[in-house]
Amino acid sequence: MNKISRAVKRELTGWKKWQIFWMLFANAVILGVSVYQKDTWLGIAASITGVICVILCGMGKVSNYFFGTINVILYAIVAWKAKYYGDVMLNLLYYLPTNIVGWVLWEKHMNAETNAVYKRRMTLKQDLLLLIVSAFGVFGYAYLLKLLGGNLPIVDSMSTVFSVIAQVLMIKRFAEQWVIWIIVDAVSVIMWIAALFTEGASVAVLLMWCVFLANAIIMFIGWLKDSNTQAEPAA
Repeated sequence: MNKISRAVKRELTGWKKWQIFWMLFANAVILGVSVYQKDTWLGIAASITGVICVILCGMGKVSNYFFGTINVILYAIVAWKAKYYGDVMLNLLYYLPTNIVGWVLWEKHMNAETNAVYKRRMTLKQDLLLLIVSAFGVFGYAYLLKLLGGNLPIVDSMSTVFSVIAQVLMIKRFAEQWVIWIIVDAVSVIMWIAALFTEGASVAVLLMWCVFLANAIIMFIGWLKDSNTQAEPAA
């Protein structure tokens, strides 16, 4: 019980005023617009848990994985209804297990002073390798999605492949993850705008991705700063 209490206290400390405002504002906007548009409870729940997850991730809080686990299950259902099969497979077959892995690994690299995870930077060699892997992954997966009859296969593929890569970088605590998330979020906004007009998709989910995009830009700046000023002690 003491261990749980310490973990909860750690997650609730270290918040800045703008982070509290951003958390409340983002969720209030999604909830308000979604209720006005008479969105489904499923779409609203998926969106709110997703927003909480990415904001906590940007703050370096381990609890992002708890809300992320709930989000991937709910979002997979929403994506299935919109026929975005790439997103369905991504969430159930990849995000779900990697949330557990990320939780365990982040716990080993926490900064006791900031109550947040230590941030890292990639090397030039790693950047080039990432670029090559991304290109092959996007075009290969797009071909598979086209065979399955999915909507917007190349766009869906970009969202899926880049999400896989970004999740790996997130688990490894690289600041460059946010560059990939910016691409993923921008592509996903396009996908859900298209789905909104063709399939009558969830307004809450579209707003969620808009918040994700804004959050990724904000957190990229913060992580770059932290990775340059906070050095993790040698194990």
